[in-house]
Amino acid sequence: MPRTLLITGGDLDIRRIWAFVADPKMSAVIDDDVFARTQESRMMLEKNLTSKVIYGVNTGFGPMASHLISRKALTELQTNLIRSHAVGMGAPVPDPLVLAAMLVRLNTLARGMSGVSAELLHALAAVINHRIIPEVPEHGAVGTSGDLVQLAHVGLALIGEGHVRYRDERMPAARALKLAGLEPYRLIPRDGLAVINGTSFMAGIMAVACRDADRLLSVAVRSGAWALELIGAFADGLSERLHELRPHRGQLTVGLALRELTAGSRLIKQREAFQRKHRITEATRFIDEDVQEIYSFRCIPQIVGPSLDVLARSRETVETEINSVTDNPIVDPVSGKFLHGGNFHGEYVAQAADELRAAMAKLTLLAERQINFFLNRNVNRRLPPFLNLATAGLNLSLQGLQFVATSTASHAQSMAYPHRVHSMSTNADNQDVVSMGTDSALLTMKTAEDLRILCAVELITLAQATDVMRATRRLSPAASELYRAVRRVFPAVTKDRVLVDELPAVTDLIRAGAGLDVAWRTPRISPLFSG
Repeated sequence: MPRTLLITGGDLDIRRIWAFVADPKMSAVIDDDVFARTQESRMMLEKNLTSKVIYGVNTGFGPMASHLISRKALTELQTNLIRSHAVGMGAPVPDPLVLAAMLVRLNTLARGMSGVSAELLHALAAVINHRIIPEVPEHGAVGTSGDLVQLAHVGLALIGEGHVRYRDERMPAARALKLAGLEPYRLIPRDGLAVINGTSFMAGIMAVACRDADRLLSVAVRSGAWALELIGAFADGLSERLHELRPHRGQLTVGLALRELTAGSRLIKQREAFQRKHRITEATRFIDEDVQEIYSFRCIPQIVGPSLDVLARSRETVETEINSVTDNPIVDPVSGKFLHGGNFHGEYVAQAADELRAAMAKLTLLAERQINFFLNRNVNRRLPPFLNLATAGLNLSLQGLQFVATSTASHAQSMAYPHRVHSMSTNADNQDVVSMGTDSALLTMKTAEDLRILCAVELITLAQATDVMRATRRLSPAASELYRAVRRVFPAVTKDRVLVDELPAVTDLIRAGAGLDVAWRTPRISPLFSG
C-alpha cells in the first residue's frame, strides 16, 4: 500500500518531514478540509481585488508598494515577481533541504489563509510527489519578507522555468514537468507572492538540522560513555544524586543515559574502592592515581546536557513555525480583514539556528579534546603515541586523523558566532532589520557535518584504544555494540595503510544511525525523534 503524508496545515512535525524526505515513494496528500478553507480565503480575495488596496496583489512590492497595478496586469505582476527574484548565486542547496522546504511551504499554504487557488496547492504537491527538485542556489536570502530568493527558484520550477533535478539528472524544469506528465503552472493574482513569502525555506532546513543534531547528540553521548569506560572514570561523576542536585533537564537526561550505557562495564571505578586503596596516613604526600577526570570526561552531562536543552527548544520553535501562517498580507476570512504585518520575519528560526549551531560547535570541541586525550601520550600517560599497534615512530597510526579533528573543530568554531546579528539594511531600506535566518540555517547544516566528522574520528579513536588496551571483554554491552559497529566498517590500524577511502563508511554509519541512537531509548527519557 502506498505510504502517504497527510497535509492539514496544522500538524506537520520534524519526524514526518524527515520520513518524507528519506522515502522517495511517500506521497503528500492534501486533506479535504484544506480546500474548503482555501476556497473561502480565495473568494474573499477575489471579492476585494479591485475595491481594496491589497499589498502584493494589486500593488507593487517593497518600496514600490505605493504603485497600484491595473487589473489586466495582475497576473503579469506575479510572474515578474518570480522571475525577478530567482537570482540566487553560489552552490546549489542540497536536494533533501529543498524538498523539506517545499513540503513546509505546502503545509503553510494549506492553512488556507494565503488567498491562493486550490490549483496552486495541487501543482506544488504534484511537483513534490514527483521529486522534481528545483535548483536553488545558497546565496540570496536575508530572512525577512520570507525566503524570497530561494523560494522564487521553487516558483520558477512550478511555472516551467529554470533548472531542476529529476531522476538524478539536472535538466530544464519544462522538460522535467513534461517527463512527469505535468503542465507548467500559470500563476493568478496572489499565487506568486504566496509561493515566495514566509519562512518556509529556513524552517525546512532547520527541520533537517534538528533531526541531524538529535542523532549526533546521541552519538556524542554514546561515544562519551565508551570513553569514560576506557579511561576508568569514577562512577560518582554519573551518580543520580549528583545530577538531581542541579536538575536541568538536559543534564539529568544525559546523566541517566550515561549510567545506563556504562551499566555492566568492568572498567568504571567506584570511589569507595579508591578510598580503601589510598588511605591517608601521616606520611602520605602523593597518590599515583588521578583523583578525578579532566573536564572533557567528567563534565559530559554538564556540557552535552545544555546542548540537548537547546535542541528541544529549537525543535519547539521550528515545529511552531512550520505550522504557522507567515504570509503578508494574511487573508483572514474569520475577521474579514487583510492583515498586513510581519509574520514573514525569520528571527525565531534564526535564533534557533544560531543556538543549535553553537551547541553543535561546542560538541566538536568536546570531541576534539577527548580524541586528544587518547592520542596524546603526554596527557594519558599510559597509551602508545597515537595509539600505535605496531612500531611507534616507523608507524604513525592515527596521527594524521588528529589533524582532521583539529581542523574540523576549528572550522565549526569559526561558524558558531550568531549570524542573526549580522543584520544589514536592504531593499532600499524597507527591510532595515533582517534575520539572516536562511544563511544561519545553512551554516547550522554545515556545522552538523563538522560534528559528524568529529564523531567519526572519535569512534575510530575509541575502537583503536580498545584494541590497544585489549579491553573488549571488559566493556559494557552498549560499548561492545558500538565497538562492533565500528569494526564492521573500519578495521583496526596496525601497520599504516591508506585510510581515506575507508573514512566515509564511519560517517555513513553515523548518518544512517545503525543503532547509534539508543542513548535516548529508555522509559524515563522521551525521545525527540526516532528512526
